[in-house]
Amino acid sequence: MKVLVVGSVYPRFEEDNEVPWLRKSVATLQSEGVEVEVLAPSYKGLKSHTIDGIPVHRFRYAPKNLEILTHDEGAPTKMAKHPSMQLLAIPYCISGFFKCLWLAKTKKFDIIHAHWPFPHALIALGACKLFRIPLVLNFHGAELLLIRKKKWIRPIMKFIIGKANAIFANSRFTASKISALRNANIQWSPYGSPLSSGKVPPPHERKDRYKILFVGRHIERKGIEYLIQAAKLLDPQKFEVRIVGKGNLTESLKEFAQKISVENVTFTGPLSPDDLRKEYLQSNCFVLPAIVDSKGDTEGLGVVLIEAMQYGLPVVASNVGGIPDVVVNGETGILVPEKDPEALAQAFQKLEKDPAYEAELLKGAEKRIDECFCWEKIAQKQIEIYKKLICRK
Repeated sequence: MKVLVVGSVYPRFEEDNEVPWLRKSVATLQSEGVEVEVLAPSYKGLKSHTIDGIPVHRFRYAPKNLEILTHDEGAPTKMAKHPSMQLLAIPYCISGFFKCLWLAKTKKFDIIHAHWPFPHALIALGACKLFRIPLVLNFHGAELLLIRKKKWIRPIMKFIIGKANAIFANSRFTASKISALRNANIQWSPYGSPLSSGKVPPPHERKDRYKILFVGRHIERKGIEYLIQAAKLLDPQKFEVRIVGKGNLTESLKEFAQKISVENVTFTGPLSPDDLRKEYLQSNCFVLPAIVDSKGDTEGLGVVLIEAMQYGLPVVASNVGGIPDVVVNGETGILVPEKDPEALAQAFQKLEKDPAYEAELLKGAEKRIDECFCWEKIAQKQIEIYKKLICRK
């Protein structure tokens, strides 16, 4: 079975940390016996190459210095900051379309699996129709946000959904958004665990203070300001909140923490993989205080929660987006309402007072990860769908 995976981003070199979940997904499909190749845009003139033994075909769409539409930040974010970059979308789609046609003709793929269907379904559709290759679409949530910003995308998205032979969604929340556009048979296909082992260790040893960890980009939908407000409600002698990462809100968040005189919040900045691992191992719980932001965006799944669980951290998260697929309240973690500092603070206090409850949540987390977020099981379900589609050809 030969599958072409199409997407906007893929690691540019072995150490590149772009879309690690997609890299793992592709590698797992390969380990399960699928011949996988990847089609992705070039970045600053990057030529086709191989990652993890998997061919990555790069399509050129602009002069070298202008091939910056993707990677490092999402294309929608870049275009919002620099509207002139929208002009690159036209050669991007045209170049990708013809590269996909050429690959389909020469490689004779059995399936084309397009991630981020707008615009990648349009890139893949010509090859699928011309060579009668089943089209699988994989939604991650961000594509659906575009509809709120640009109404003209809605009919295109409805058309795309209607042309798919199978549809995967990274969360049940994303699936509900797709169904609201057009009735379709949608398969839940989440990201798997970022770590190799599905085992979850017991709670970490308590030391000086109970350390609460946040890891992620400092953007509105992460809800970091509400975490800072929650820290203000906690005894600084007992609790410390550590905020890892950076983003366009980093400086304003630091100013906000100073303004309300929070004593127990530390901004670490971006960390190396080794230092990040140390943060996980030295913390006592993990938090994702996500919100539905002013643009209607929120967490598609919250895969960082799975990673935190596997480090032995009980998790506290907001009840928004795809987070409830990971955090089952009282079983695998604690869910709180969005934008509610008091609820966050109460959850942290509950965990700090009750190590036995922490251990119970981590046992539930291990069971949930094994049942729903094991890469091998996710890949096997996808392969079952591939086989059914090939049989119908």
